[in-house]
Amino acid sequence: MKLVAPILADPTPAQGEWNLFTDRVMGGVSNGTMTREIVAGRDAIRMRGDVSLENSGGFIQISLDLAPTGDAADASAWTGIEIDVLGRGEDYSLRLRTTDLTQSWQSYRQGFFAGPDWTTVRLPFADFAPHRTETPLDLAKLRRIGLVAIGREFSADLAVGGLRLYA
Repeated sequence: MKLVAPILADPTPAQGEWNLFTDRVMGGVSNGTMTREIVAGRDAIRMRGDVSLENSGGFIQISLDLAPTGDAADASAWTGIEIDVLGRGEDYSLRLRTTDLTQSWQSYRQGFFAGPDWTTVRLPFADFAPHRTETPLDLAKLRRIGLVAIGREFSADLAVGGLRLYA
């Protein structure tokens, strides 16, 4: 039996709202959109756009605050994150932020692949790598989850049909 707790059982989470960010916040020229739509028969959040490396850019991202007030959610009883994704055969990154991180460039990261069919990907918390921080990942202080198309020029198309914690 697998034990799961929905973060995103459907694309309209009670915890918070999805937001779209691009490298334009720092002078880049990447563009993106975020929509709620039916993708290959499933209700989904969809991120699409063109990632450009011009002007020191290179990302588009959708993110979800786990509490509407920006407070932390305690995920310490769980093993990792399970995500249902569909894409066009591209690599993406899932980023975690905690209340310990104070700079926008700090995160804990793990990559995943989104193929042309709906697939459930499991990302164990133990495999998240710290980025620009020496602070260990404290799962009791989990604040935000981000899905990012980054680091190379390409046309991103990522649909998310479910997002859960698993044990």
